[in-house]
Amino acid sequence: TNSQSPSPGPQPVTNSPEQAGEIATVATALDMDTETGTPSSGIRVVVVCTKCMVNFSDPEGYIDSSDDPPLPDGTFLHCTYTVTVYTGYGVELQVKSVNLSEGEQLSIRGVDESGALLVLANQTLLVEGQVIRSPTNTLSVYYRSALEGSMGIFQLHYQIFRLSCAMPRRPHFGEVSVLDLLPGGIARFHCHMGYHLQGEPLLTCLNASLPVWSAKEPTCRALCGGSVRNATVGRVLSPSPHHGPNATQDRSCSWSLEAPKGQRLHLHLERLALGPTDRLVLWSGLDAGSVVLFDSGRGGQIPFEGVISEGPAVRVQFITDQPNHNTGFNIRYEAFERGHCYEPYLQNGNFSTSDPSYGVGAVVQFSCDPGHSLEQGPPVIECINARDPYWNDTEPLCKAQCGGDLAGPGGVILSPNWPEWYGEGEDCSWRIHVGEDKRVLLDVQLLNISDSDMLTIIDGDEVTTRILGQYVGGSSPFKLSSTTPDLTVTFHSDPAGLVFGKGEGFIISYMEVSRNDSCPDLPEIQNGWKTTSHAALVRGARITYQCDPGYDLVGRETLTCQLDLSWSTQPPFCEKIMYCSDPGHVEHSTRSLSDPKLLVGTTIQYSCNPGFILQGGATLTCYGREPGTPVWTSRLPHCVSEDSVSCENPGLPDNGYQILSKRLYLPGESLTFVCYQGYELIGEVAIKCILGNPSFWSGPLPLCRVAEATAGSSLDGGNIALAIFILVLLLSVLLGGAYVYVTRCRYHSNLRLPLIYPHPYRQITVETEFDNPLYETGGDTREYEVSI
Repeated sequence: TNSQSPSPGPQPVTNSPEQAGEIATVATALDMDTETGTPSSGIRVVVVCTKCMVNFSDPEGYIDSSDDPPLPDGTFLHCTYTVTVYTGYGVELQVKSVNLSEGEQLSIRGVDESGALLVLANQTLLVEGQVIRSPTNTLSVYYRSALEGSMGIFQLHYQIFRLSCAMPRRPHFGEVSVLDLLPGGIARFHCHMGYHLQGEPLLTCLNASLPVWSAKEPTCRALCGGSVRNATVGRVLSPSPHHGPNATQDRSCSWSLEAPKGQRLHLHLERLALGPTDRLVLWSGLDAGSVVLFDSGRGGQIPFEGVISEGPAVRVQFITDQPNHNTGFNIRYEAFERGHCYEPYLQNGNFSTSDPSYGVGAVVQFSCDPGHSLEQGPPVIECINARDPYWNDTEPLCKAQCGGDLAGPGGVILSPNWPEWYGEGEDCSWRIHVGEDKRVLLDVQLLNISDSDMLTIIDGDEVTTRILGQYVGGSSPFKLSSTTPDLTVTFHSDPAGLVFGKGEGFIISYMEVSRNDSCPDLPEIQNGWKTTSHAALVRGARITYQCDPGYDLVGRETLTCQLDLSWSTQPPFCEKIMYCSDPGHVEHSTRSLSDPKLLVGTTIQYSCNPGFILQGGATLTCYGREPGTPVWTSRLPHCVSEDSVSCENPGLPDNGYQILSKRLYLPGESLTFVCYQGYELIGEVAIKCILGNPSFWSGPLPLCRVAEATAGSSLDGGNIALAIFILVLLLSVLLGGAYVYVTRCRYHSNLRLPLIYPHPYRQITVETEFDNPLYETGGDTREYEVSI
C-alpha cells in the first residue's frame, strides 16, 4: 500500500469590494481501490476542501466564478458570496451565464424578516436572463464544485432595488387606497355605508430590512345600536358577530334616527333574513307609544318597497339570540321633503332621473353595475299623486349573477349575492369566450370563501379542457392567463355550510389580451437609448431607458412586461437640461442668486463674512453647452481667514522707516519705505502682498545707504544759497527807498499844491527792457541811478 500525507491545496483568490472574509482548507482522507475506484484498505486518497466567503456591499456588481483560480486535482470548492445593502433596499440578481458540470451545486438564498434562510433558486431552475429578487436587504449565492471533473462557470449581475410594503388587505365591507408602497407611503382605509372602522384609518410604510406597515390593517364592523341626528342618508345594519368569548354579545340593539325639521324618513329593507328567534321592529317616532311601521314578530308580508315615517323620527330595534353572518338585516334610510317622492336607491347599480328634486311626474330609469342583473322590479318608475306623492312601483334589485355566458373584451365575475354573503348550495358556472386570435386574462382581486367551498378555473372549451387552478379558503390577489379563447369559472358552495361557515365571496375581472406570449417592442427615444433584460420581451422582461449627456429622463426609467402582455407604463422621453446643478454654499460666506431655478444665464454672487477673504472668482454664471450639460463658469470659491492669507510685516530697513506701518497686510495691499536724511533708498520704494499659499511680498526689503556727495554738487548748493541772500537784500533796499520817497513827496504837496493837482506819478514813462533807468516827474527833475 502507498500512502500520501495531506497537503494544503492552493487557496482561491477572492475578488470583493470588501475584505474577502475567511478562507479555510479541510482535508479528508479516503481509502480507495486504484483500479475499481471503490473504497479499500489498500490506497489512501486525500480530498481537499477549500472554503471561501466573499462579501459585497456596493449597490451594483458582478459575482463571477472566473475570478477564482483553477484548483488542482483532488480539491473541491465551497464558496458563499453574500451581498448586503442598505436597509430598505433589496438585491436583484440577474443570471448572465451559467454552465455547470454534473455534481456541482449553485443556489440563490435569501433571508426573511425573522432571519430564516430561504432558497430562492438552485442550479436546476437557473437559466440565462432570469431575474431573482431578495425579500430583504441580504442575498447570498452558494457554490460547491464536484469532486471530479472540471469546474463549471457562472456569472451573476446584482443591483439594488427599493423594497416595498406588501399590498394591505382590503377590509371586509370596506376599501383601501394606497398612494405608495415604498417606505413613507400611505394607505387609507374607509368602510362602506353603515360600517364603522375599527383600528387606524391611516397606515404608513416603515423602512426596515423588510418594510412593514405601521400598524395592523383595520376592520369594518356594524355596531349594535346608535343615534343619528339630522339624518339625511345612511344605513342601519344588524351587528357584526363577535368571535371567541364575546360571541353572545349584542343580543338587543336599538337605533334612533332623526331627520331635519319638516322632513320624513323612508326606510328601504335591502336585506331581511331573520332567524327563528330574531325580531325586528320599526317605530315611527322615539316614544314608547309610537306607531309601529313593521314588526317581524307579527308575521305578515315583508314590505320590501320600504316604509315611510309619519314624522321626522324613526326607532329601530333588533333582538337576537346569537348574531351571525347568515341572519340579519340591511336597512337604508333617506330623508325627503313633503310634497316630493323620496330619492330612490339601487344597490350595485345606478339610475338617471328627469327631476333631481323628485317632484310629482319625475321619472327614474335604473341600470346595474357589471356582473349584476336587474331583478324584482321594473327598470323605470314614476312619482305620482300630488296630494301625497309616492312611486308607482318599488325600486328593482341588482343581483350578482350565478353563472352565464360572457363575451366581449372584458367584464366582472362576482360571487352570488355580492356584496352580501353568498348562499348555501350555490352551483355556478361562467363561460368566457373572446376572439379566436385572443386569450383571456383573469385578475382575481378578492378570494375569500369557506374551506368547504371551491372555485375552479378551467382552460379550453368543452372538447379540450385543462384545470388551471382549484381554490378553497382565502388567497391573496393573483392573475391567470388562458392558452385558448375559452375559459370557464365554476363555483360550488357547501349545501350545509355548517362545518366551516361561509366566506365573503370573490371578485374576478377578465379581459382579452393578445395571443402571442411577448409584449410589443418599444421604440427608441430621441437623445437617448434603451437596454433590455431579455432577448425576447416575455412576461417579466424589463426595458431600461437612459439619456445622452445634457438630457434629463422624464418618466419611468424602467418598464416591465406584465402578465397581460402590456407594459407597466408609457415610455419616457429625454428633455434638454437647461439648468445647472446647485454648486452649494461656501463656508463663512453669503450668496445671492439671480434665479432660484438655476437656469442657463443664472449668476451666483459670493461674499465672505467679516474676517474672511475670498479665494477664487466671486461670481459664477451658468452657461449651456452643445452637447453636454450646462456648467458653471468657474469652480466654487473659498473663504479663508484673513490671518491665514495675510503677509507679515517684513520689518524696517536700517536707517529707514515705513509709511502706515501695521502687523499684517491683506493680499493686494502695499507697504512704502522711506530713508532718513543723508541716506538713499536701494530697491523698491513700495512692495505689494501677493496672494498665495502662503502669501508673499512682491520684492525683498529695500536698503538705506549713505548718500555720496560730489564737489560739483556742493558748489552748486553754495551758489544757490548766495543768490537767495542777495535777492532778499535788494528787495529790502528797494522797499526802504520807496518808503522814504513817498513820504517826502506827500509832505511838499501838502504845503504848495492844490487838491486837484495831477497825480505825482502821472508823467512817469516806462522804457521797454529797462535800458534807461531814468524816472522823470513834472516841475522838479531829478536823476537817480541804480545799478544792480
